[in-house]
Amino acid sequence: MQTCNKMKIWLSACLLMLITACDKDFLDKNPLDSVSSETFWTTEADVKAGLAGVYARLQQNFLGYERVYLDGLSDNAFLDPGNGNQANMTVMTTGSISPGLGGAMVNMYSTPYRVIASCNYFLDNVDKAPITGAQKEMYKAEVRFIRALSYFDLVQNFGGVILYSSFPATLESAKIAKSTAAEVYAFIGQDLDFAIANLPDEVYNGHAVRGSALGLKARVLITQQKWSEAVPLLEKIIASGRFRLSNNYAALFTTAGQSNTAVNREIMFSTQYLAPNNVHRANAGMDIELGWWSLIQPYKDLVDDYEMKDGKMANESPLFDPAKPYHNRDPRLDMTVRLPGEVWKTATGSAWEGSYTSQTGFLMEKYVNLARAPFTAASAQNTDQDYVHLRYADVLLMYAEAKNELSGPDATVYAAVNQVRSRTGVNMPPVDESKYNTKEALREYIRHERRVELALEGQRYFDLKRWNIAHVKLPSLKTPTGAPLVFGTKNYLLPFPQSELDNNPTLIQNEGY
Repeated sequence: MQTCNKMKIWLSACLLMLITACDKDFLDKNPLDSVSSETFWTTEADVKAGLAGVYARLQQNFLGYERVYLDGLSDNAFLDPGNGNQANMTVMTTGSISPGLGGAMVNMYSTPYRVIASCNYFLDNVDKAPITGAQKEMYKAEVRFIRALSYFDLVQNFGGVILYSSFPATLESAKIAKSTAAEVYAFIGQDLDFAIANLPDEVYNGHAVRGSALGLKARVLITQQKWSEAVPLLEKIIASGRFRLSNNYAALFTTAGQSNTAVNREIMFSTQYLAPNNVHRANAGMDIELGWWSLIQPYKDLVDDYEMKDGKMANESPLFDPAKPYHNRDPRLDMTVRLPGEVWKTATGSAWEGSYTSQTGFLMEKYVNLARAPFTAASAQNTDQDYVHLRYADVLLMYAEAKNELSGPDATVYAAVNQVRSRTGVNMPPVDESKYNTKEALREYIRHERRVELALEGQRYFDLKRWNIAHVKLPSLKTPTGAPLVFGTKNYLLPFPQSELDNNPTLIQNEGY
């Protein structure tokens, strides 16, 4: 997004340490007994610094760039077991999910709570600052949007969880029972309603805006299959004209593209980074982890789901050539996946052949910035692609899905899907209305289009779960080593980590674990 806004966010973010420096344990879910604020919250500058610190919390684990790894829990990609940043993700797909499993699953629980703790600390203290009126309410709305985003992650992964509406006064007071999933969703809705009422109705500029909150609330409602409540929100976004599809699909996922107005108008909310001081990770990050170390390896099952350029599947199209199976495909395939035999070019035009071998035969290309190749540990200092949580294409596809579920195919449903398919540089033909002319048929086609459009962005895992098909789809696949994927009905929710159960006797484990 705009570089000046990103710089302000980064420069202010370091001031968060004024809030958290008392004890490193504040960074964990369970907060401190007390945190001094006597010298903070005295000016609007303090409030802006605290706000920037809340935004900076999103850079951790699956609320930041590593969210793309969640596609490895779906049918889209195999995760190389060598991912030391998010350990044990690979074994989560083959039946080894248990309360004692460390690594990624613990991060899926603890990271949102770190964000929530910072949100609650901000909300509990911001009224001390000499700010009144709409400006203060806007700051609160941004933080409540981020809190809603964090609780949405928790409820999707764990169901009913512990709700903290304020910063606990003591560690003991944090040890409370979990709420039901319905109560968590209601709390999320309250936060998002406040955000919608108080955020500016503007184009996204690095801070949450009204469209961000409308889009997130629509996603929350669709997850609960509340189609009739989601449609009006999505219609407001569409009618506002604040957002539009990018003119360059591939550029949506590169730093240069994200600073281009013709591209970034599609972005509705993102976790932001800014080189050289605020990169993904020292000596790592997307360019190295995806483009060099090959930690995400798309399955052929995903690749085969891309249509030919005529809008037909490979087994139906005269364009398909078995000798060149990936020619004449939907252009999004080549912009998302590095295909067999494809040569990546660096900025100077030389070939980049340094990627680790893929066990599936495919590598992830989306979010890899070849302008920085050849990738080395030093080049990671420039890896600062923003992770995009919500974009306008998703709004159009959510609208199509919700409308179809309500009343079946109509012109508005086809038009929404066709907008996504016909964007500049993709130019896929419109939906075949004679073929996809029932609610059931069009439902499957919209799900297909979501998979293709949003591939390797970290959404597929949640889509499979909300459609209640993960337990059918995932066991039909095998890892490159021949191990079948395992997903039972109990796995729609993850277990609470054993460490959380040990620390909080009132926390009851999810059923089946």
